[in-house]
Amino acid sequence: MSRTGRIRIAVVAAAAGSLLLGTGTAYGDKSGDGAVGGGSDPGSSNISANASYYEVQYTPKGISSKGHALTATTAWTPPPCWMAPVATPQELKAEREGVWAEESTGYQWDQAQEDYYVNGHPHKDFEIANAGKGMWWNGHMNPSMAADPNATSCFKERDDWVLKGAEPPAGPGPVVTPEILAESAYNRIRILPKAVELSPAADLPQTVNLNTWAWLTSADIKPVSVTASLASLGIWATTTAKPVGLHITAGTSDADLYPASGNCPMNADGSIGRRYAKADGNAVPPCGLTYRRATNGGTFPLSATIRWAVSWTGSGGTGGDLPGGSFEYTQNVTVQDIQSVNR
Repeated sequence: MSRTGRIRIAVVAAAAGSLLLGTGTAYGDKSGDGAVGGGSDPGSSNISANASYYEVQYTPKGISSKGHALTATTAWTPPPCWMAPVATPQELKAEREGVWAEESTGYQWDQAQEDYYVNGHPHKDFEIANAGKGMWWNGHMNPSMAADPNATSCFKERDDWVLKGAEPPAGPGPVVTPEILAESAYNRIRILPKAVELSPAADLPQTVNLNTWAWLTSADIKPVSVTASLASLGIWATTTAKPVGLHITAGTSDADLYPASGNCPMNADGSIGRRYAKADGNAVPPCGLTYRRATNGGTFPLSATIRWAVSWTGSGGTGGDLPGGSFEYTQNVTVQDIQSVNR
C-alpha cells in the first residue's frame, strides 16, 4: 500500500505542549499524552478522530465561488505540499495494525514495515515508550493544489519519528512553518470582480475627445484576508491582500490615458480616482482616458487591472511580504463621434 493511500488519523488535543527550534517554528507533539480521540479502540484501524488536528484549517473555511484567484505578478507559486506531523505513537500503531490485519497479499512488504516500526529496525513498538516525547511525520498536500502533479511529491513510504526539540529530517518537501501556511493561504484569496465605474457610464457610448472619468470607491476594493492554522503544531498565519492601485488600458492606441502611464494611485481614503461631477465639465480626470476615434460599429476592450500588495503575519512574531498580485477586469465600450454631448 502506498503512503498516499494510508488512512488519515487525528486526535483532539488533550494538553498543550510545544517545542521551539532556532527558527522560532514550533515542532513536535501538541497532544500531551497522545490519546486517540473519539473513544476508539487503540487496536482498531476504525479510528474516529478529529482530522482538523493534523490538517491545515482555513478561515474563511471555504473558497468563494463568486470571486477570482489573485494572480501573482511573478512566476512564484505556493508550495504544493509540505512535511508535518501525521500521528502519535498510539495512533500510528492502531492505523498500521489495522491495515496489516486487512492485507491478504504482500507479506514481504508488511514484514519490512513491521521491522521498521515494531522490531527495532530502527523503531520499537511504534515508539510507544516515547509517547508524548515526539510525533510521527510525513507529507501533507496543499488542499488548494490537489490537481498539481507535485501535490503528492512530499509523501514518503515510511513516517519519520521526530522528538521534541529535534528538527525534522530532510524530506522531499519543506517542513511546515508559519510562512508556508501563509503561502498556502495565498491561493485561497478570492477577489470579487468589479468593473471600474465610468462617466459617461460604461453601458453608454463614450464620445471622441470627451474625457472619460474612471474610479473605484473604497467599498469596491476592500482588503481580503485568509488565515491558515495547524493545530498539531500550534502555528498559524494570516495572509492579507490590499489594493495599491489601478492600471487602465484603453484597448486602442488612439487614446490618451490619465495619468499617461495608466497607473491610477490609491487615494488616502482607499478609493481610486474620483467620481465625476457636473462642475468638472471636460476637465482632465485624475484617473481616466480620452478616446480619439470612434469604434464605428465595434467596441474597444477597456481593461482595468487592480494591483494588490500581499503580506502576512504569523505565530511567534513572524511575518513578511509575498509576491504582489493582480486581477484584471475587461469591459467592452463603444465610442461615438459627435459634435456635442450632454453627460
